[in-house]
Amino acid sequence: MIQVGPYALDMSDPLTLAALAGGGAVLLILLLVLLALRAAARTARTVEPLARQMAHLGERVQGLSDGQQQLAGGLNHVSEAQASAQAHMLQLMERRLAQVSERMSENLHGSARRTAQSLGDLQQRLEAIDRAQDKITKLSGDVLSLQDILSNKQTRGAFGEMQLRDIVTKALPSDSYALQATLSNGRRADCLIHLPNPPGPICIDSKFPLEAYEALRRASTDAEAAEAGRFLRNSLKKHIKDIAERYIIEGETADGALMFLPSEAVYAELHANFPEVVREGFAARVWIVSPTTCMATLNTMRAILKDARMRAQAGAIRRELGLLFADVERLGGRVDNLDRHFSQAAKDLSEIRISADKAGRRARRLDNFDFEELAPESEPALPVPGPAGDG
Repeated sequence: MIQVGPYALDMSDPLTLAALAGGGAVLLILLLVLLALRAAARTARTVEPLARQMAHLGERVQGLSDGQQQLAGGLNHVSEAQASAQAHMLQLMERRLAQVSERMSENLHGSARRTAQSLGDLQQRLEAIDRAQDKITKLSGDVLSLQDILSNKQTRGAFGEMQLRDIVTKALPSDSYALQATLSNGRRADCLIHLPNPPGPICIDSKFPLEAYEALRRASTDAEAAEAGRFLRNSLKKHIKDIAERYIIEGETADGALMFLPSEAVYAELHANFPEVVREGFAARVWIVSPTTCMATLNTMRAILKDARMRAQAGAIRRELGLLFADVERLGGRVDNLDRHFSQAAKDLSEIRISADKAGRRARRLDNFDFEELAPESEPALPVPGPAGDG
C-alpha cells in the first residue's frame, strides 16, 4: 500500500498497476515528444544553412547546365571543324600515300633490277669460285701426288732428271746435248753438253737432298737444327765428291761439272747458311745450280755454241760472200746494158715522133687540096748513129 496525498494506492491491485503503467507510458510519450521537438528545432537550425547551400547549389547547377549547353554548341563546332580537318587530312594523306607508294614502287623495281643483277653477278662469281675450288682440289691432289713422288728417292731422282731435261730442251738445240750419256768410265750422266774445246763437254747431274732439308725445316730446338745442318752439309759434300770423281775425266770432259738442285729453296738455304759447302764445290770444280741459275748458265753455253759454229762455218760464209759479190757485179753489168737499151729506145721514139709530125702536116695539106703550095721540104738533120727515120 502506498499513500500518495489523500490517496492510498494498493500495489497488489491490477487496476492500480495498470493505471500506474498507463501513466508511466503517457509520461514516457510526453518525454519522447519533448525530445523530438527539441531535436526538430535543432534539425531545423542545422538544415537552414543546408537549404541555403542547396539553393546555391541549384544556381550552380543551372549555371553548369547553361555552360554545358554552350559547351555542347562549341563541341559541335569543334566536331564539325575536326571532321573537315580530318577529311582534308585524309585527302592529303591519300595523295602523300599515293606519291610514297609510287616512289616505293619505283624504288622496289629498281631494287629488284639491281638485286637481280647482283644475284647474276653473284652467281657468276660463285661459278668462278666453284671452278677455282675444283682447280684447288685438283691442285691439292697434284700436291699430294708430288709429295708421294718426293717421298721416294728413286721417284725424286726421276723428278729432278725430268726438270733438268725440260730446262735443257728449252735452252739448247737438240744436237748440242745428250741425255743419260755414258762416259768412258761406265758412269751415266744425266746430261752431257757438247761444248767445244776449251772447255770441252761438260756433265750435269741432278741431286735432291730433300730428307736433310726437311729435317732442317722441322727442327724445333738448337740441337735438332745443328744435327739437321750437319746432315744436309754431309749430304751435299758427298754429292760434290761423287760428281767430281765420276763426271770429270781428263781429256774426255771439261775440267768441271754442274750439280743441279731442282729446288730454289734448297739452293737459297745452301748459299745463305752453308757457304763453306759452296766453296768446297768450287774447290772440287763442281758448280751448284738451281733451275733459275741453270737456265742462265745454259743460255751462256748456247752463246758459246753459236760462236763456235760460226767460227766453224767461217770458210763457207766467206765462199758464199764471194759468190754474192760476183752476182752483184753481174747484176751491175746487166743494169748498164739495160740502161743503154732504154737510151736507144728513147732515141728511136724521138725519131718516130718527128716522122709522124711530118706525115700529119702532109695529110692536112692534101685534105685542103693546096697543091700549089706542095713543095719539097728540107728534112732536118738526123743523128748519125742508130737506124734512120722514114722522113
